[in-house]
Amino acid sequence: MRILYLSNKAPFPPKDGGSIATLALVNSFARAGHETTVLAMNTRKHHVTPFEIPEEITSRTILHLAEVPARITFWGALKNFFFSRLPYNAERFIDKNYRKSLEILLMSHHYDVIQLEGLYVTPYIPVIRKYSKSLIVYRSHNIEHQIWQRMVKHAHGVKKLYLQILTRRLRRFEESAINQYDLLVPITARDEMYLNRMGNTKPSLVIPAGVDLSSSKMEELPFEMNLFTIGALDWAPNQEGIEWFLDECFPSVIPQIPHVRFKVAGRNAPDWFVEKLNRSNVDYMGEVEDASLFMQQNGVMVVPLLSGSGMRVKIVEGMSNKKPIVTTTVGCEGIEAENGKHIFITDDPSEFSKYVVTLLNDKELVKTVGEAASQFIFENYDNRQLTRELLSFYTNHLQ
Repeated sequence: MRILYLSNKAPFPPKDGGSIATLALVNSFARAGHETTVLAMNTRKHHVTPFEIPEEITSRTILHLAEVPARITFWGALKNFFFSRLPYNAERFIDKNYRKSLEILLMSHHYDVIQLEGLYVTPYIPVIRKYSKSLIVYRSHNIEHQIWQRMVKHAHGVKKLYLQILTRRLRRFEESAINQYDLLVPITARDEMYLNRMGNTKPSLVIPAGVDLSSSKMEELPFEMNLFTIGALDWAPNQEGIEWFLDECFPSVIPQIPHVRFKVAGRNAPDWFVEKLNRSNVDYMGEVEDASLFMQQNGVMVVPLLSGSGMRVKIVEGMSNKKPIVTTTVGCEGIEAENGKHIFITDDPSEFSKYVVTLLNDKELVKTVGEAASQFIFENYDNRQLTRELLSFYTNHLQ
């Protein structure tokens, strides 16, 4: 099978949920013997150069990078606000250079399946229809407008007004993509149900973001009994959630465990957010070289999300690395883990703090929950099995 993946950012390095989910699937299909090609936007924010990409990826996948600035600027946002009906999030990825690169590929190659990785490449469906008869698959990573809709609840003043308008535009944009594809592959059952309510009538199959258990580092390493979180620190829901934890939860933890350290790791943190992390018992780590190693070296993971949509790939990664995780209901969406056995879930600040303190005071509990979490991931999120299910789904609709 020949598969072309379209993405609004390069899948390498895999340091955020979207790129991790894309690369994992691309690698799985390539390992299964299928010809995989990726056409990715090489944006300023996620820019890569060919020599940065490991040979283990380029040797089994054909990777094309189209230069797309996708700048985020005040004046760009202002112009979009007054003179466009498109959400600024989406407009930045509608680009002549990417369209031309896609046209060249479609005119010179035949693909059985063209998979759209996320909402922001759906505007290119008319181009695909014009030049190809390939099966078009929409891989929905989340419900985009819900991310911003949830943030509206915690915003005030001008910011609240802007987020309300952005949410409405995103919803219209998301609705315009419904049924333009041939198959729908949502990342969670909740997202599938929501997209069906929005009008989807195309065949769908839920395929969560999985992990490559064949190469994951499962060796036991000594770890420090402290707190940590890891994720893209330029993503508004992550910023919002960490601030909530620092303001509402962490102050209750420190008096009970005065020596506790909270390590915050992630890329692209803006200066104003780094300044907010400058407080007692908090260590800002910046971008770490090896996320898996960082997780294994630390004790208890917190994922305090109040907004967002889709599935938190970092939680799946953390659980596969035997980490006990304290998160919110939003953070655990799409992960059918049992509260108190595989993970700890609560939206109440005092209960969140209580879970954290209980784990930090009990190393055996940390190990027990970590083992249960790892087994849960092994049984439900092995990329090899997920790929087989997806391949069968495609094959049935190619006949």
